[in-house]
Amino acid sequence: MTQRRPFRPTPSPARIGLSAISAALALSLGSAAWASGYPVTAEQRQTAERVAQAGVPLSELADKAPDSHTVKPGDTLWAISSLFLKSPWRWPELWGMNRDQIANPHLIYPGQVLLLVKRDGRAMLQLAQDRSATANAAGLQTDRRSPQVRSSALGATAINAIPQHLIEPFLNEAVVFDNEALALAPRIVAAQEGRVLLTAGDLAYARGDLTQATDYRVFRQTRPLRDPTTGEVLGHEATYLGTAELKRAAEERTLADGKVENVPATLAIRNVRLEIGVGDRLSPVPQRNFSRYVPHAPAQAIDGQIVSIYGEALTAGQNQIVALNRGKQNGLERGHVLALWQDGRRMQDRTGVKTEDIKLPNERHGTLFVFQVYERVSYALIISVQQPVRAGDRFTQP
Repeated sequence: MTQRRPFRPTPSPARIGLSAISAALALSLGSAAWASGYPVTAEQRQTAERVAQAGVPLSELADKAPDSHTVKPGDTLWAISSLFLKSPWRWPELWGMNRDQIANPHLIYPGQVLLLVKRDGRAMLQLAQDRSATANAAGLQTDRRSPQVRSSALGATAINAIPQHLIEPFLNEAVVFDNEALALAPRIVAAQEGRVLLTAGDLAYARGDLTQATDYRVFRQTRPLRDPTTGEVLGHEATYLGTAELKRAAEERTLADGKVENVPATLAIRNVRLEIGVGDRLSPVPQRNFSRYVPHAPAQAIDGQIVSIYGEALTAGQNQIVALNRGKQNGLERGHVLALWQDGRRMQDRTGVKTEDIKLPNERHGTLFVFQVYERVSYALIISVQQPVRAGDRFTQP
């Protein structure tokens, strides 16, 4: 079924071009329906205004930037931006390429054709339908077209900034407690009818502060995240087990003899990833965050190491999650793009008069995208990588 609507010269969300890609290079944490509220900072707008006058220098383009690209289902904003720019997170420059034709720099849809126009040593990006404007600017003859009806399939959705399914589960499941929060986290103290393990539909009894919410995530007792260099505990990573719903609040009953009887809260187990048992911890399910996180480089120099690979793996590759030994107190924030480095091997040089110990240079071999930040620890998605990633590998600003 299709919906017909009149063509308008002002771009609607279904006609927005790669300019937007990156005002859009933003980590979508939900559907495209909320895109209209995306903030553009004054600094980003100024950058776009400067670049919009003439485009960007050809030196800023990727070595094999195509002359055109048709957006396909399954494309991501990051991948498309990578086709055109050396640094895909530098979205203000890309957005500024066709600043004049953009009304809402947030969405791009499958089926749109993107054209890279090069002139006088600079480049601009335009939609195929706007090519006549470029030709006119160059003094070329073009056909004049009348207003026409445009049709599109209902339910068309904008493409994501990066493969959203890779990180969305971790927004709720990858949780770090500091020492104080861990000590205060509510805990399951008993299971229904003396059971050892609980599954969906079972009742659990818990103590602690359960006044913050009715829906809770359940975590196994945590493991410490230690700095690879100092050994200092930076936080405690919890293993996600499932969810539970509060059914009955805890009580303190005063008995006839004056003694106080503590009655734990009752929860119903809803979803189970791993079996739940006595001693497991509870944390409120956070409200869904519909913010977009614009990929950008840190404002200051940063140097850190990978603490661990999320899960039980010893090494990680593209699209896996890693924990970092830097967090809010170090200036990291959601959307930061980081360069991943492989530590140079230590070896012996036996080619000289005498054998000497040497260390080969560190080599940059990947890119990280920070999507969850705690006080001293962060989680990042490996966007690209050439060699297996291990705990202890270093990262810096890109």
